[in-house]
Amino acid sequence: MRIWAQSHLCQKPQRVTSVLAAAFALIFLILGASQSSNALPAFARKYGLRCSACHESWPALNNFGLKFRDNGYQLMNERDSPIWQNPGYWPVTFRITPIWHRVSTLQQVDVYATSGPYAGTITGPTAQRITSSGFDLSGLDFHTGGTLEKNISFYVLPSSDSTASFHFESVMARLDNIGNSPWLNIKLGKFELNNLLSEKRTLWLTGNGGIYQTYHFIPANDGNTFGQMGDNQLGVEYMGHSVDDRTRVSAALLSSNDGSVGLITGANSYSGFFTFDQAFDAGKLGTERLGAYAFVGQAATYYLTSGGVPIPGSGIGNKSFSRVGFYGQFYLGPHFDINVVTQHGSDNAWFGQGYGNAIASDGNGTATCTTSTGCPFNNTPGTTLPVGSQAPTWNGYTFEARYVVSPQLIFKAVYEAERMSQQANGSGYISPTTGLPAPSPSNLGNTNNYSIGYRYNPFMNSRAGFAYFGEFNLFHQDLTGPPNSAGNPTNVNTSELLFGFDFDF
Repeated sequence: MRIWAQSHLCQKPQRVTSVLAAAFALIFLILGASQSSNALPAFARKYGLRCSACHESWPALNNFGLKFRDNGYQLMNERDSPIWQNPGYWPVTFRITPIWHRVSTLQQVDVYATSGPYAGTITGPTAQRITSSGFDLSGLDFHTGGTLEKNISFYVLPSSDSTASFHFESVMARLDNIGNSPWLNIKLGKFELNNLLSEKRTLWLTGNGGIYQTYHFIPANDGNTFGQMGDNQLGVEYMGHSVDDRTRVSAALLSSNDGSVGLITGANSYSGFFTFDQAFDAGKLGTERLGAYAFVGQAATYYLTSGGVPIPGSGIGNKSFSRVGFYGQFYLGPHFDINVVTQHGSDNAWFGQGYGNAIASDGNGTATCTTSTGCPFNNTPGTTLPVGSQAPTWNGYTFEARYVVSPQLIFKAVYEAERMSQQANGSGYISPTTGLPAPSPSNLGNTNNYSIGYRYNPFMNSRAGFAYFGEFNLFHQDLTGPPNSAGNPTNVNTSELLFGFDFDF
């Protein structure tokens, strides 16, 4: 069973002593700095802007920063072309995050006999909470982007995990303002989808809080790993906007492979991502923005095999999926704003039964599915769905609030809810406890996710940025945890407390 939200960076709610320690640490970090805030390094070195010009709190963008990005990292002045820059200018930013965190999660562990003739042997599994704490590292991001010439922009992001295993998180080039019109911009490569609430510029860094659950939610036992809005995708995107950036539209044609390279999934499967949003002036409140999106497409459920092992790139038997919803960005004065994302998701019944991702991959085109390790379900000729199979559908909601005391200090909170409206298994589902046909529990996979935190920038100038941050995340999911000693599924209840330094240079 693949539930995206489960992560090794998750833990149990802290005891009173841990909460007090966290509070003292928070106060210490906030009071420990006093310098002023300037700009994000890579583009600040080019234009000489302050951080607060483009960022609500780096790396999250404000409305001006959104317009700068939509223009292809240009201010639309004489300094946009690299030929006018100092030859020593190098548009590069490194970012890495040393942290301390305490994590706890419920896992399946072996039970050993302690006496009798079978002493020391495994007698069965049980669910047990494992808690650990210590110092750690995030991966390294190596950002480089800007303009190759006026109205030709690029962005490249080699990124590693904490063990320095690299992949290309983003690689794209864009033709901007074709025909001198902001309504015509074309992007090609691997890039973030045009989400108004950006996951790649998120202020959150915990394991479950660092992603938006609404963007990644997959029902229990579902095989569709392709429809994840938060992941960078491979494709081509049209994007257009008004001169003042109040009206924005986009349409992207994507390979249905969740950004994996090497054509390892479908032989001919594509998805589309479409957005429209409109901003309007609400006077003293600020600039409000409302929009809608649709992520629709098809992905393979049947892979040709050789010796029983699926052949990369041979996927056919395409089935449909969709993610549609609304989003809004609401400023309630100069200090407070709320971001809202809603979603209605639906997968074809074949995905709901676990078909779709028959080619397991490391994200770099390496197929890891073998007959010895086992492969996901493959819709080979003659396969029929179990009685009672139906298309899983669900509704998701994300609410993110931010209180910006100043460009240096921000407090933040997120609440997310994912609710199944129709399970994939109807009356043909076999209960794991009774072995008899029974419908799936209506709440199977329902999710609640909570995060609170702060972020303080003691300084940011045209050469470097630095932030103290602290976060607490609490994650709950119904009936997707490991079975207990009686064989019944458990709920997932995890949390993480995290403090660290976030810096770029």
